[in-house]
Amino acid sequence: MKSETLGTSTSEVEVTQISKHGVWLLLQEKEHFLSFENFPWFKDASVSAIQNVELLNEHHLYWPDLDVDLAAESVEHPKQFPLIAR
Repeated sequence: MKSETLGTSTSEVEVTQISKHGVWLLLQEKEHFLSFENFPWFKDASVSAIQNVELLNEHHLYWPDLDVDLAAESVEHPKQFPLIAR
């Protein structure tokens, strides 16, 4: 038996996996890894809080349960956005 994907994803952003090293985020059909080293706000957060992510516009991500705002560009290019505050 062969599984097929039915329909298309309606979400522009989705957490696809959480590991002990970080979070995998599907953002506008591209998958990105958010390491806990670069994105420490997620390290001790609950799974449900991490999964509750919103794409407010094509350039802005928001996790309301964690009160974390990120520019989509910082997810795509974390080395260009060094962590300033912890």
